[in-house]
This record gives sequence, C-alpha cells and structure tokens, in this order.
Amino acid sequence: MAHLLVVESWVGSMSRLLPRAIREGGHEFTFLTRDLHHYLRSAPEGAAHPLLGARNVITTDTNDLDALLPEVERLHPVLGFDGVITSCDYYLPTVARIAGHLGLPGPGPEAVENACRKDATRRVLADAGLPGPRFAVYEEWADLARAAQEIGYPLVVKPVDLCAGMFVRRVDDEGQLADAVRALGAFPVNARGQRRTPAVLLEELLDGPEVSVETVSYAGAVHMVGVTDKSIGSAPAFVETGHMFPAALPLADIEAAEQTTLGALKALGLTDGVVAHTEIKLTSAGPRVVEVNPRPAGNRITELVRHVTGIDLAAACVDVALGRRPDLRRTDTGLRSAAIGFLVPERAGTLEALDGHRLTGLPGVLEVQLAETGKVVKAAGSNNEYLGHVMTGDPDGPGARDRVEGLLAGLRAGLVIR
Repeated sequence: MAHLLVVESWVGSMSRLLPRAIREGGHEFTFLTRDLHHYLRSAPEGAAHPLLGARNVITTDTNDLDALLPEVERLHPVLGFDGVITSCDYYLPTVARIAGHLGLPGPGPEAVENACRKDATRRVLADAGLPGPRFAVYEEWADLARAAQEIGYPLVVKPVDLCAGMFVRRVDDEGQLADAVRALGAFPVNARGQRRTPAVLLEELLDGPEVSVETVSYAGAVHMVGVTDKSIGSAPAFVETGHMFPAALPLADIEAAEQTTLGALKALGLTDGVVAHTEIKLTSAGPRVVEVNPRPAGNRITELVRHVTGIDLAAACVDVALGRRPDLRRTDTGLRSAAIGFLVPERAGTLEALDGHRLTGLPGVLEVQLAETGKVVKAAGSNNEYLGHVMTGDPDGPGARDRVEGLLAGLRAGLVIR
C-alpha cells in the first residue's frame, strides 16, 4: 500500500475518479486543501464527497508555495508520502514543486510550469522548431493592438493561465479585441483565489478540425493511448460540445497528430511521470499544437477511453505519480467507439424543463447526467456552463457520435429556459 498526497482537485468527475483509482489500486491518500467547503458544497446529494475518504484531511494555504513547501516537508517524515498528485490545473506546478522538493516521482517543475502557461508553451515549441500559429504576448493595449494588426484578423485571444476555455475568444476586428481584453482584465483572480498574470496571448486563427491525443509518459518513453475527436460550438467562444474516442479519422491524420504530440512533449520535457492531454488542430498546412495539458483529459474523455480500451487513465496517473509502471494493456470491452455530448445553454435564465429519464436504460446509453429544474443558467461562454451530458457506446464502429447527437436533439426539443 502506498500513500499519496493529493493537493486540491477539480470538483467535477476527476474529484471522484482519482480517489476511486487510488482506492482500487490498494492505496490511501492525504488530502491537502485551503478551502474544504469548496468540496463539501459539490458533494453528491446524500453522500460524502469522495475526497473525504482520505486518511487525513489537512487545511493549509495551498496558494502560498513559500509556506507550503516547509509544511509538507514537516508532514513527510510523519505521514510518509510516496507520491504527490492533483487533478486541478491550477495546482499542477505546485505538485511538481512539492515532488521535486521531497524527492518524489514526477516530471520536472519547469516542464510542468511551461505546459501550464500558454505563452511559455508557445515559446518552448517555437524554440524547438515545431510549427505553430503566429502569436504575440503583451500586457499593454497599444502593444496588443499593434500585434493584432501584424498577425492579422481574425485571431484568437487567450488568457495565459486559465482553463476550460475561459475568456478564449475569436475576434474579427479591433473593437472586438478591445472588448475581449477588457473582459479578461476584469477577471484578475481565478476561481481558486490565485492572482492571474495580466498578459494576453494573441494567436493566428487556425483552420481545420481539432483533436486531442491522450498519452502516458513513463521512464522516458511516451505511450500513445489514442486520439479523441472534438466538436466545438459557434464563435466567438470555443465551447466544447462533444467528443468521440477513437477519432474517426484517416490513419495518416491520426499518425500526424500523434507525432506532433510526441514532438511537443519532448520539447517541453514531459516524457516521464505524466499523463497528458494534448490538443491538436489538423490544419490545411499540417498539425499544429493548441495546448499541452500535463494531466488526464477532462470532460469525461478518460471514461470514453476506458469504455473502449479498458485503459484507466486515472489509475495510470496514480501509478506514474508513484513511479510505477502503468497498466496500459488493452482489453476487449465490446465497444468500438464511445462518445459524449454536452447540453450547452444558448441563453441565460432559469431552467424550467429538462427531462432525461426516458434515456436511462436505452441501448448503448452509458451515462446520462442533467441539471435539475430551477437551476440558474448562464449562456455558455466556456466549458463551465453545461446543463449536463449524454454518453453512448457503439459495439460495431464509429457510430457513437451520431447516437449522442440524436439523443441531444431530443433533449433540446424539451428544454425550457425562462
């Protein structure tokens, strides 16, 4: 039995999948958080939050690295940590620093920090000679306006240090650019109380479909688990509306996406002790890296992979955090594809009607999770405003996506927001 230190977590599916993987691996964990109520508020109704299954729950300021490192150094001889882990992007650099400080397994802190900062990722990949979009990073308006003219409209505006597509916008002219920069400037602190970097990243708008490549790096080797396709909502936001694994693409596109991912992971130094989710645009000029995430995929992609291949990426994340060889053997699950589709609200109001009970138990339906009536709804501007999802599997081929789209169409017909 090993003992993991879990530093914060997302409150979505990974807050359940990661504790489950630790428990099913025969291990235990200590949970470190600055705000326990953040998790208590998101606990399933009538049940304790899975993170409270920790051997120890310790409250400390996880946002103050200078104070946190001595604290975990004090705890280590008493509790004996064998690895350190998180599912939350905002604490991935912190976990890498703790692992390095305590001599525990994991990727290098600089590699993780460069992957978690979108501007640093761009610079590292450019220095390595990997093709990418034209980009610029500035804080001042005059510099941003000038750079936008040089790159050329339309372009994409991004924060350098936020997640889930927050404030990522397509802009077609200087007026839209000013609106996007203004909105981002009005969000100086992220959801975990960390002060943001005010820099703004401008990128050339890339054409073509987007996919993600799921990988596990261990002992200096990058193992390709597969490629997931992605559907994106309409501009100006880039809200993810669904995924299917494996992507129904020509073999040449799959191999190109995987090779581009391999080059990016090597350039960043993420070839040991990390499960990664790398987003790739298959443009008319060839594959281009959108971003590299040094953690398992979100939006239930890990479950799509598990349903099709039997590979548990949450369990692999636990294994590599402990310096152990992950089990990446594929099994015959009876499914050839699995897809998820999200119900995306297009306007604000109060949810008055949404009935998904008839979907439960239908052939091929793997999951149905929908918001309760009475929920206050915002028009989706990121991946944080979903009204729920439907997941299906297909035992014969790549038909899972079509099945999901048909079921979502039925849900939308009965959706009432006032």
